[in-house]
Amino acid sequence: MPRYFHVDAFAQAPFTGNPAGVCPLPAWLPAGLMQHIAAENNLAETAFIVPRAAAPAEYDIRWFTPTVEIDLCGHATLASAHVLFTHLDFAGPQVTFHSQSGPLRVAREAAGRLTLDFPSRPPRELAAHPTGLTDALHATPLRVLAARDLLAVFSSEAEVLALRPDYVRLAALEYVGVIATAPGTGEIDFVSRFFAPRVGVPEDPVTGSAHSTLIPYWAEKLGKPELRARQVSPRGGDLWCALRGDRVDISGYAVTYAVEELLLGE
Repeated sequence: MPRYFHVDAFAQAPFTGNPAGVCPLPAWLPAGLMQHIAAENNLAETAFIVPRAAAPAEYDIRWFTPTVEIDLCGHATLASAHVLFTHLDFAGPQVTFHSQSGPLRVAREAAGRLTLDFPSRPPRELAAHPTGLTDALHATPLRVLAARDLLAVFSSEAEVLALRPDYVRLAALEYVGVIATAPGTGEIDFVSRFFAPRVGVPEDPVTGSAHSTLIPYWAEKLGKPELRARQVSPRGGDLWCALRGDRVDISGYAVTYAVEELLLGE
């Protein structure tokens, strides 16, 4: 029976960061069954990984929310690497995952931190706020930009923390999710929250893929390629970030919450 790992990603202690499911498989299950497993887990994402026979340090990876398969997920990729390094005797310093978004590498750093090598997805400025966004957020951003997700920029962390969005209205927008962001304070360069009710995730606790857009935006805005970030969801999470041309580095920690067995077919 497949093993199942519940991992808190971008976290240094249980019950913080973003919980992800990780299912290592010898071969792919039917897509419908993987979607059922993700719905049953009811986490923001469940990752399924399959080794490449001809390349021992490489895996294929797919991610499912409770309702759909998605193209890119940071926290469940971090969690998958953590499972390989911590539980499945993966000895190398780096693992490569092949995905819908191309090759994604995860390196093991000092003191247990893991670094994702992800594509950069710089946002483009929109001429006008998308219809319904202000009503959905119950707030008016300073700027709105777009990549895969909408990027709503506010002036302060307090404004981001105060958001109480209308998830039904957010789900009607034609983007995977909405990133709300603002400058940070002290050692934190920027903060964010991420809402994706359109794909079954009302608020994601810590969103690696959103930082593919946040990092190039804030690196240009602040004039610095290395950044500290915090996602200010109720669970919260810290990220160490860097812009490297058309790639971004997203670093964080992970902890295992549970190891289980899926009793499929019983």
